[in-house]
Amino acid sequence: MRGNGLSDRQEKILNYIQDFIFKHGYSPAIRDIQNDLAISSTSVVAYNLRALEEKGKIIRDDKISRGISLPGVSPSVFQVPLLGTITAGSPLPDPEDVNSNDAEKVEIPIETFPAEKLRNVYALRVRGQSMIDALIDDGDIVLLRYQETAENGQMVAARLLSDNAVTLKKFYLEGSQVRLQPANSTMDPIYTTSDNVRIQGRVVGVLRAMF
Repeated sequence: MRGNGLSDRQEKILNYIQDFIFKHGYSPAIRDIQNDLAISSTSVVAYNLRALEEKGKIIRDDKISRGISLPGVSPSVFQVPLLGTITAGSPLPDPEDVNSNDAEKVEIPIETFPAEKLRNVYALRVRGQSMIDALIDDGDIVLLRYQETAENGQMVAARLLSDNAVTLKKFYLEGSQVRLQPANSTMDPIYTTSDNVRIQGRVVGVLRAMF
């Protein structure tokens, strides 16, 4: 037992939780702790988390996923990878193929977008005004949750395989055809076959450029 009243294992778990929260903006799952610290079982992790809570080192909320927090500490920003600029005719990297540790980061205020909702989210900078009527302007940054499917009316990053180009549009499946609809009355929709479109993410938020 150390001078702070923690066992060696409890101190390692506490240090891990602190580092994880400050790196990711949200707390680790019990399985993260078990795997990364090579602990024999999740029950052993749970036992030590209860001990840390009783000693006032952490706060737990069993009603939510990843419900561990640190007393008096609340991360103010969360970082998501900025994978490029979405513009007609310019291919983007596949989000699955990008090492997010190497990508430029965008800081998201936690009070604007809760960190728990920003997992599997990446960012793209918008070039052009094809979505201006949806209040997305040139220079804005869109946040997208990576997924390969979309429902009609959702705003997505869609790759046109024949052009190897990605466009930001509203998605509509109409029989065997896909309509990619701009939110700009001066622009025409893009019509293509469904097998020519690959969804690369659904828009879940927008960061507005202020200048």
